Amino acid sequence: MMKDYKDRVHTWGKIWSLSALAVLFSVPLIFSLYYNVFPQFNLLLKALSAVIPIYWGTAVVEVLTYTPMLGAGGTYLSFVSGNIANLKMPCAMNAMDRAKVNASSEEGEVISTIAIGASAITTTVVIAVGVIAFLPFTKYITDDGSDIKPAFENVIPALFGALGASYFAKYWKLSVLPILAGIIAYIFLPTLPVGTMIFVTIVASLAGAFGMYKLKWVE
Repeated sequence: MMKDYKDRVHTWGKIWSLSALAVLFSVPLIFSLYYNVFPQFNLLLKALSAVIPIYWGTAVVEVLTYTPMLGAGGTYLSFVSGNIANLKMPCAMNAMDRAKVNASSEEGEVISTIAIGASAITTTVVIAVGVIAFLPFTKYITDDGSDIKPAFENVIPALFGALGASYFAKYWKLSVLPILAGIIAYIFLPTLPVGTMIFVTIVASLAGAFGMYKLKWVE
């Protein structure tokens, strides 16, 4: 039964991923056709050649990093809806932690998918309501002279800090090495993409955990 579930997840995941790509590419194409304005191919190729290598590497790293944690269904949903690192992954990890299931288990696969789906729906509704409600007050919130602008600039660090604090307190021995690896990587490679930085800390976390279990420093 689980095999049938995974087969359907992959089938529909591929369909929706390709559909999302088609929609993304159709927007600039429709504007170009409507206004009869097309970019020069050589200029477009020159611009893309500077950024594509970075995004290809980040894309590969993110797939290898997120898939074991989110499962197949959660990965497809996350990459279609976006906001993986700052929203989808925290929701999935918190849901699995509350349910006391492992990310690599069948139960974890299902719970992760449900959590990410609920997060995507909630995000869409909240953003729609928020945009309509806060539009008249935007300049008072985001302008340079706003007193609360610094708070909005630290939303993501605050989110990850709150999420990570519980794990650091619970598994403090295992958290030392990945934190040090992240700090060192940031000091020597401050321009490293976020996806690659996450991959570095995950590799350090896995290596450190494996070594500590072998040395019986943790149980």
